[in-house]
Amino acid sequence: MTYKFTIIVPVYNEEENLERVETELSKYLKIAKVPTSVLFVNDGSKDNSQALIEAICDRNESFEYISFKENRGLSAAIKAGFDHVESDLVGYIDSDLQTSPEDFNLLLEHIATHELVTGVRSNRKDSFVKNMSSKIANGIRRAFTNDGMDDTGCPLKIIKTNYAKRIPMFKGLHRFLPAMILLQNGRITQVTVKHFPRIAGTAKFGLWNRLLGPLMDCFAYLWMKKKYINYEIEKSSKQKR
Repeated sequence: MTYKFTIIVPVYNEEENLERVETELSKYLKIAKVPTSVLFVNDGSKDNSQALIEAICDRNESFEYISFKENRGLSAAIKAGFDHVESDLVGYIDSDLQTSPEDFNLLLEHIATHELVTGVRSNRKDSFVKNMSSKIANGIRRAFTNDGMDDTGCPLKIIKTNYAKRIPMFKGLHRFLPAMILLQNGRITQVTVKHFPRIAGTAKFGLWNRLLGPLMDCFAYLWMKKKYINYEIEKSSKQKR
């Protein structure tokens, strides 16, 4: 089968969630608006995640995986997914399933007229500290990027793959994906999606990751924006060959 859309699932020590991930994504593949596959990216998990991922992929032809030699972080896992997909569209969802795969269909309704569509988590089911730190971090990021996005940390996005592959990723840049699409003169929009409490496993981000780290990343983004190279080819002799 030729897939139109690939869902990246970054995984780091999520053995308690992976069977549920298989169940929920398998359900979604049956109702997806376009032919869809799943790509697990195991970010150097220390638990039994890799064995579970391999078993899932063995029994589901639409599921594949890549596995890092060591832990490299969420941005690296997302970049590896971008590098390896071949479908026209690429997206990702966290393996804690605090967002619903079904909501990818809501995002797909807008992808024809945009290069990136991101979810905005409504009525978030997180702790007060997590919600407030994310809200403050989003406000700081918007002030630096002017991307107009309310929730770039939402782990539910779809991007046109040719744009995703041109993003020069660095650690923490997963929060700046809409801004990086804007640097390519792409169009972005956001759509309200559902949000659920974490059922199993533990969160991988603390106060530093959600607030202080992103503030430092804003300065890295400003440097990249100043140095960013973007061009369009009007003509080429290779097109005649």
